[in-house]
Amino acid sequence: MGRTVKDLTESNDLKTVPSEYVFPTNPEEVEEAEQQIPIIDYHLLTSGSPDQRSQIIENLRIACLDWGFFMVINHGVAESLINEMMNLCLSFFDLSPDEKSDYVGKDVLNPIRCGTSFNTSVENVYFWRDYLKVLVHPDFHAPLKPNAFRNISYEYCKRTREVAKELVNAISESLGLQGDYIEKALETKSGLQILIVNLYPPCPQPELAMGMPPHSDHGLLTLLAQNEIGGLQIKHKGKWIVANALPNSFMVNIGDHMEILSNGKYKSILHRVAVNTKATRVTVVTANGPSLDAVVTPAPDLVDSENYTPLYRGMKYREYVELQQSNQLDRKSCLDRIRV
Repeated sequence: MGRTVKDLTESNDLKTVPSEYVFPTNPEEVEEAEQQIPIIDYHLLTSGSPDQRSQIIENLRIACLDWGFFMVINHGVAESLINEMMNLCLSFFDLSPDEKSDYVGKDVLNPIRCGTSFNTSVENVYFWRDYLKVLVHPDFHAPLKPNAFRNISYEYCKRTREVAKELVNAISESLGLQGDYIEKALETKSGLQILIVNLYPPCPQPELAMGMPPHSDHGLLTLLAQNEIGGLQIKHKGKWIVANALPNSFMVNIGDHMEILSNGKYKSILHRVAVNTKATRVTVVTANGPSLDAVVTPAPDLVDSENYTPLYRGMKYREYVELQQSNQLDRKSCLDRIRV
């Protein structure tokens, strides 16, 4: 696997960032948000009155249209389960290199992969980030250690998949489609779910390094939980703003395949991660997508043959994931390849 960022920061008294982590250009400055990031009350969506549900679907429509990003509160995933998941993920990164050596995979669809940066085989500059990626649906996988990881991650991924399913159904309705349209068209019952754990250790010169560069996500919806350390920044109306999470909330962003399906109406959001000098940031992410064999195209009901042409070519989800994950992570370069 080579040297991880965690190894680097713990092996000596690091005062400067090694040259292979220094980005040649300073990132665009962060600005103050002029508006509050949208908040979606999941409980009202699933258990509220019909009027409350309609209002939440309208709130989702506006969030997807204007932001491509929102926070979900009252989601019903126990805070204790999220905390257990966080702690086990930290324990995974504490395992010895030998214990992690089985998971140093080259193939982007290996069931369990851990590593550093994003794709060191093609990068000139590395990101200040270590990761664990596990395919958890339709077939469930888990590392053998830590011992409780398998059971806790199974429960956590199952619960977040339920939340994602309800959100996708509501977003389907917000587009004027049947609630189960996306589920059926993209075969999400056998959809790909990836558990991604990101570790961002303290960095001596955070202004020179980057946790993750500006990029969008493949898939439909990404759900993110973090420890109390922030760092996520999102691009909104041409400005980079800090996304501060509410306690016990999920931060959710629209993925490229929701943009394709909606024919560009709901755009996947560019986001990046800044690092800090003081504390380790850990995020537990579930990426929720179509079936790997689904060919994702704009929904026919959203493409009027008279006035509105499809803006994206169809591509099998598996091919898209392999394309994005085997190249350098660069804004929306993967999505740009299939624009008509």
